[in-house]
Amino acid sequence: MKTIQRQKILDLLSDGKLHSTLEMRNEMFIMSPASRILELKAEGHNIITEDLPANPNNPDSAKIAWYKLVGKGQEKLFEVSRRY
Repeated sequence: MKTIQRQKILDLLSDGKLHSTLEMRNEMFIMSPASRILELKAEGHNIITEDLPANPNNPDSAKIAWYKLVGKGQEKLFEVSRRY
């Protein structure tokens, strides 16, 4: 089942946008997305993690992990570009 969850996350992240832990839990029913992300990173996938507000309209809201799949060497080009 973990393999299916990793593939679901890769499919989601392949659009090049930011996706949150909450999105993966609530919409994809992956209860431990951080663990799956770590496994994907161990496989060599270049996934950037940013701790950002859960509610992009309220910068004071609790911070959660947001993930983005980037190409090799693009880590410094990573900009927060929410999909909202």
